[in-house]
Amino acid sequence: MTERDRLPGEIKIIVPTGMLGGGVHRHHVHYGIVCGAHAIAVDSGSTDSGPSYLARGVSKTNRESIKHDLEVLMSEANRAGIPLLVGTCGTSGTDAGVDWTRDIAIEVAGELGITPKIACLYSEQSPAELIRRNQQGKITPLPPLRPLNDSALESCEHIVALMGPEPYMAAIAAGADIVLGGRTTDTAVLAAIPLLKGAGAGAAWHAAKIAECGGQCTVNPRHGGVLMRVGEDAFDVEPLDLGNQCSPESVSAHLLYENSDPFRLTEPGGVLDVSEADYRWVDNRITRVTGSKWEPMPYTMKLEGARSGDFQTIMLIGIEDPQVLANLDEFHDRMQRVLTDRITQTFGAAIRFDLSLRLYGWNGTSGRPVPAGTAPPRDVGVVFVVTAPTQDLANRMAKACNPYFFHTPLRPGIEMPSYAFPFTPAEIPRGQVYEFVLNHVVHTHDGFELVRTEWTDLAEKA
Repeated sequence: MTERDRLPGEIKIIVPTGMLGGGVHRHHVHYGIVCGAHAIAVDSGSTDSGPSYLARGVSKTNRESIKHDLEVLMSEANRAGIPLLVGTCGTSGTDAGVDWTRDIAIEVAGELGITPKIACLYSEQSPAELIRRNQQGKITPLPPLRPLNDSALESCEHIVALMGPEPYMAAIAAGADIVLGGRTTDTAVLAAIPLLKGAGAGAAWHAAKIAECGGQCTVNPRHGGVLMRVGEDAFDVEPLDLGNQCSPESVSAHLLYENSDPFRLTEPGGVLDVSEADYRWVDNRITRVTGSKWEPMPYTMKLEGARSGDFQTIMLIGIEDPQVLANLDEFHDRMQRVLTDRITQTFGAAIRFDLSLRLYGWNGTSGRPVPAGTAPPRDVGVVFVVTAPTQDLANRMAKACNPYFFHTPLRPGIEMPSYAFPFTPAEIPRGQVYEFVLNHVVHTHDGFELVRTEWTDLAEKA
């Protein structure tokens, strides 16, 4: 951009990828630093992959990928003298996820020969504390859930509260070189530095929402992350890859991502209103956005909790039988009845279990009825899933059902079909099933009330 195109007092944030461990490119980060970036900020978590990672307190992303990205980001941030902020460490933002990421960062620092001051922000909550707050009327449900009871909180393996930007801002103000946060809203970790340095709240929150997934707001989402340039009343979004573009369409479309309302986004302490936002080209790579508004609201933090449940065993069965493929709905319903009866007769009517057959290649993904007249597929893969109170019981139920996939015809009186089992043994223990429990917000005085900060200063340990 030319000098007259720059936003007055703009704060520049590198968002190198949508999720730490997803892969970052050193030359992209270097470009952002050459442009005068004030910080690097990146998310490291999500609930997209289900409740297992929160319930178990483990990362979905492998350690090697996290270490690779941290090595690039920490070395470039140290060389430039700018801070690095990471939100929702370890996928779900548990205390263990923060510690796991911290230990990798310490290892990387040792290999790089640097001594950063690291702030760790923890937002995991104890059921006892939340029960107390719930009794005081400080926890309210979000649709479609009902008011919270103590047993739901006590059943959770882990509960986290989604942080806003304030703890990140305080850590940077206190001299942190690296901030590793527990569960945080995707936008808060990106908005923290612009808000700290005086950018407009509407512009900061809106820019953070657009950039939260890195290159997802660009024309070519797989070509690297973006650089946010946030001013008082406007912000620019620029791809870090010189061959990529942030168009008005690609930028504005990201407000639809994971948001039920395309014009309003609720965050801790307020609501972002983009109903009057305007998106325009600055040049052929950069889009400028104006008209974003921030409406302060009483402070709330969303709660996420997950618990463990029963156990599953699966089997995979391939079908090419033409008669079955021409009558897949009939096949599904008949096999469902036969296998359910088989388990009930073998293990007793009082036994608790769930059985499902998912026909991939037909309707296995959605489970919805297929429109009449749909042509039969060439083949389908049946995923047999049985859920029971113990893994051993689920395994035995699968074994009891196994022979029926060899010898159950579509209808009585016709030839027995021939199906394919790709693996032997056919039954595959899938392990424990997990579920989300909470969809509630806790009312707090500010963004610090449920957050704990701990420091690791590697310079003091050197």
